[in-house]
Amino acid sequence: MRSMLERDRNFTPVTASIVDRHVLARGSQEKVVNNITRKDKEEKPDLVVLTPTCTSSILQEDLQNFVNRASLESRADIILADVNHYRVNELEASDRTLEQIITFYINKAIKNKTLQTQKTVVPSVNIIGVLSLGFHNQHDLVDMKRLFSDLGIQLNHIIPENASVHDLKELPKAWFNFVPYRETGLMAAKFLKNKLDMPFVDITPMGIMNIKSCVRAIQDTIGKLGSQNNYEEYLNRQTKYISQAAWFSRSIDCQNLTGKTAIVFGDSTHAAAMTQILSEEMGINVLWSGTYCTYDKDWFQKKVSKYCSEVIITDDHNMVGDLIAKTEPNAIFGTQMERHIGKRLNIPCGVISSPVHIQNFPLSYKPFLGYEGTNQIADLIYNSFTLGMEDHLLELFGGHDTTEILTNTLTSQTNISWSPEATRELNKIPGFVRGKVKRNTEKFALQQNHNLVTLEVMYEAKEKVNT
Repeated sequence: MRSMLERDRNFTPVTASIVDRHVLARGSQEKVVNNITRKDKEEKPDLVVLTPTCTSSILQEDLQNFVNRASLESRADIILADVNHYRVNELEASDRTLEQIITFYINKAIKNKTLQTQKTVVPSVNIIGVLSLGFHNQHDLVDMKRLFSDLGIQLNHIIPENASVHDLKELPKAWFNFVPYRETGLMAAKFLKNKLDMPFVDITPMGIMNIKSCVRAIQDTIGKLGSQNNYEEYLNRQTKYISQAAWFSRSIDCQNLTGKTAIVFGDSTHAAAMTQILSEEMGINVLWSGTYCTYDKDWFQKKVSKYCSEVIITDDHNMVGDLIAKTEPNAIFGTQMERHIGKRLNIPCGVISSPVHIQNFPLSYKPFLGYEGTNQIADLIYNSFTLGMEDHLLELFGGHDTTEILTNTLTSQTNISWSPEATRELNKIPGFVRGKVKRNTEKFALQQNHNLVTLEVMYEAKEKVNT
């Protein structure tokens, strides 16, 4: 997956070890311990992380005992990942595991008296939580490096980006920690704050307003540590000349977005930032904003409630689909799941968060964070809203096959038939609004107890519900 999605030229070695029913019947301890010790001799790793699986949980195997036994025969450090697959999703698991690894090596360095606590001469930062396979994480990292360079802040370590566990004892050398994504890295930053009194900034620099808040928080943090800086001139210059989003949002092109509606759904970080950008920077009415990070409910509600009409916290994608069908926004900003829902409803969707698809790992440079990220987001928003009109023009001039009428909508609970005359009339309607007209007409027909949509029903629906 690293080579296919991240286009990483260095293939990660993978070993498969088959556990059959005979092994399960007598317990997998011997097999697991033997595999750990064998790979320790072959690969000579610094760290081995043993992760629970659904099967090990069902069998109630004592994995900590596996770790203790393997540690007696291995040179590498061995840690049992403290995650419950039945209670947490993969984002929570990665956050907890990263914190666990950092905690292990910080405590080990303290015990061995090798922890490096002498701060760097100039302001420096650890960036924590940039992950392989994260949504545009590698592109974001390029812009974050540029941002800190512009601010005169040196990079101490980027965790876990190509870092060794031996680097972790050097984390305290940095003046502060920076957590770009709430989903992974926040637990580690809080541990370092509690254990070593290291301050951290967790404001995601996504969108003009959030970048300003983030940079001002950084200015305040390093100011308390003795480095007095004023970044206001830098913020003004970047907003005027580097980011095109500020003037574009006030241009004649964006006047076409006046009165448009949108919904937002994704992880906490991207959904919250996108909601604020749409409402505060682009002037778009956000009907509702939601996240599947149910464990981050309180923060998310506080962050987005003033930018949207309703806040949705759920990991039920069927519920999300029904809400989209019910509210019928002009555009969707969500994950690949919402993109598929949008295709069924003929509503354009811009993907802003994982779960993702291979198309969300472009070879070209497309960050979502920093000032270049503001340009990418402005393009995404504008193109998402104008996509329907483009499809209509392509239909008129034969650019592609005519968009087929949706036969099953998420909102219809009863099958509705269309007469041939009504179908021909529906086909005359431009493709970018055809789906909405069809859904509204079917709703009207159901309310009037019609199972067949005729021309008369269409015209009546048009008059009464302005379809």
